[in-house]
Amino acid sequence: MPQSSQVGLTIRQKEPTNLEAAVDQINTFLTPAELFYIRNHFAAPDLKIAEYALRVGGAVRQPLALSYRSLREMPSKTVVAALECAGNSRVFLVPSVPGAQWELGAVGNAEWTGVPLAALLERAGIAADVCEIVLEGADRGIPAEPPLPPGAISYARSLPLNKAQQEEVLIAYQMNGRELRRDHGYPVRAIVPGHFGMASVKWLTRIEAVREPFQGYWQTSDYGYWDRVEGMPVRRPLAEMPIKSEIFRPRVYETVPTNQVYEVFGAAWTGESEVTEVALSTDDGRTWVEAKFLDPAQRYAWRRWTYEWLTPQQPGKYTLLARAKDACGRVQPDHHDPNLGSYVINHALPIEVFVRD
Repeated sequence: MPQSSQVGLTIRQKEPTNLEAAVDQINTFLTPAELFYIRNHFAAPDLKIAEYALRVGGAVRQPLALSYRSLREMPSKTVVAALECAGNSRVFLVPSVPGAQWELGAVGNAEWTGVPLAALLERAGIAADVCEIVLEGADRGIPAEPPLPPGAISYARSLPLNKAQQEEVLIAYQMNGRELRRDHGYPVRAIVPGHFGMASVKWLTRIEAVREPFQGYWQTSDYGYWDRVEGMPVRRPLAEMPIKSEIFRPRVYETVPTNQVYEVFGAAWTGESEVTEVALSTDDGRTWVEAKFLDPAQRYAWRRWTYEWLTPQQPGKYTLLARAKDACGRVQPDHHDPNLGSYVINHALPIEVFVRD
């Protein structure tokens, strides 16, 4: 069985394992598995290939129980998709909030291979009135933070049927051409391109078609946000990632020399669209310049970008900002929306650096 990957990652929480990538060390379009962030809600389960079964049930005509081998024998599809934890960049919130104090590295871009979820739903024959598909993992326990459920629960999330039926949504068994590592969901996980990482359920063991919206803990109490309908607060589940860019280099509080060309480097991503522009400011938002893309626009994948910055002759502290735009016309906001709580931190993040002689 693949080993846990924990080399070169920063510990944000030991139990359960939550590890952040050092994004300043990432140069490639595809993030290597050993540098890909790890977000676990409970201890990683020890699943054996010989005993593994993926069950598809609920409102279906033909319930399924699929072995790992049977999944591997089905027609496969490969998708490149960025995954980001919904709490990524939480450390930038002021005042500080509870939760894992992610900086910039709870994000990665990888190539995923597996069976389209739509193919399994078609084989099972879902009922005409199904509205959502629930994905449940083998990981189980009591959440670390309130509000707490009355007992141990499994990690489970649902997808709207129209999203679940997109060909890009995979039941994946490979990452970057190799079988999944244990901390990344071995042997089988969901991959939901365009949605925050919590939708891509790891250690997947059950898929259930339901006729009513799923009200599970991870759909309502956690990974939710407040909306308003006719003036009344309504709880909704987080889903699609908004447009976001990050500066990977320089690092926060890095010292750079005066009057030298420094290659500012970063990446941008969005949900159901494509990144079209990235602008960079090296003077705390007073002026902006256009960054240069290193990758073509590709739906669901991140686009790396760069800019050659001639550092100031005057020593001091300088604030860099990056702001992206996507094909739908969405632009990163200047401030975090408090209705989103400690999630969806996609405003332009200030990267403070010191310029020294």
